[in-house]
Amino acid sequence: MLEALTNKEKWNRYWDSLKFSLYCMTHPIDGYWDLTHEKRGTMAAANTILFLSVLIRLLKLRYTSFIFITVYWEELNIFLYIASILFPLALWVVGNWALTTLFDGKGRLGQVYMATCYAMVPYPLIQFPLMIFSNFVTVDEAEFYGILSFISLLYAALLIVTAMGQIHEYSFGKNILFTVMSLVAMLIMVFILMLFFSMISQGVAYFISLGKELLFRM
Repeated sequence: MLEALTNKEKWNRYWDSLKFSLYCMTHPIDGYWDLTHEKRGTMAAANTILFLSVLIRLLKLRYTSFIFITVYWEELNIFLYIASILFPLALWVVGNWALTTLFDGKGRLGQVYMATCYAMVPYPLIQFPLMIFSNFVTVDEAEFYGILSFISLLYAALLIVTAMGQIHEYSFGKNILFTVMSLVAMLIMVFILMLFFSMISQGVAYFISLGKELLFRM
C-alpha cells in the first residue's frame, strides 16, 4: 500500500491521465478515441472527476446564492441526494454497455464508465466559478447564471454522446440511435427495480402480518 502511494511513475501516469481530460474536452473525437484505444485514461482519474462533480454539486447547495437555489436543510437527506446523482450514472453505464454489447459495440463496461466520467469535466470546471459568481450578481443578471449553468450540462451531455461513439466505433446515426435506446433502457431498468422492490415489500408485509396473526392465535 505504501509503495503504491510513493510510486512516482504511477503518480505521473495519474496526473497525465487527469490532464488528458482537458484534451478530451476540447478535442473530443481524437481524445475519446485515444482515451480507450491508446489507453490514455485511467480509472483513478475517472473516479477523481466523478468525485469532484459530486462535491461541486454538494457545495452548490451551501454556497450558491439563495437567489438561484433554495435549500430546505431540515428536509434534505444528503445520502439520498448523492444517490440521486450516482444512481442515474450507474443506470446509464450499465444500460449503454448492455445494449451496445448486443450490437457490435467495442466498448467494455469499464470503458463506458471511464469515458462517461471524463465527459463530466465541463460540469465542475464551469459550475465551481459559477457558484462563486452567483453571490455577486443581482436578480436582473440571473439569466446569465441560468445560461452558463445550462451550457455546462449541455456540453457534458454532448461529450458523453461523442465518447460513446468513439469507444464503440459507431457511425453518427448509429450512435444517436443507441444513445436514445440507452435512455429508454434506463427507464425500463427503473421500472423493473420499482416492481422488484414493490414485490419484496409486499412479501415482507405479508409475512409480518402472518406472524402477527400466529402470535395473536397463540
